[in-house]
Amino acid sequence: MDDKKKEEYFNNVYNNIKNNGYHTTAVLEEIDFTPFAYSTGIFENFKIPELFISGLGPNLSGELIENYVRKFKFSEVPLGMKIQDMSDRFAVYFISVKNSDISEYALTSVRFYQDRNYEYLQLIFPDLNGKFPNEVGYNYDQKVLGNLR
Repeated sequence: MDDKKKEEYFNNVYNNIKNNGYHTTAVLEEIDFTPFAYSTGIFENFKIPELFISGLGPNLSGELIENYVRKFKFSEVPLGMKIQDMSDRFAVYFISVKNSDISEYALTSVRFYQDRNYEYLQLIFPDLNGKFPNEVGYNYDQKVLGNLR
């Protein structure tokens, strides 16, 4: 990406954060590459961790990030507990992710926060049979960055 496109991209990011409180970055699926999406600005504006989602498309990831903000802003986010009302499709749960484990993915957040403090959670979802990554028989391409309980 050339400097002009980077500047345009980050202007869009900062405008979204200013107008909506956060920006969602989605990286699309390619051969041998799992798609992912993540938020930037949620920690600063809504006092809850940023969110990382691996293995889902941009529309569903965007919907889940929006629901996450709506449900948990300015409150505590439960970790390791199945939550039924984040999506009408499946339950999810959240795990902590170290910034060092996410820094190669969440480049927009790294640039936005620079040397300021921020935190990330990963949204974990089940496979098509309702099994989660820590359950026997799980079968889906979801890169897990944090520790499953």
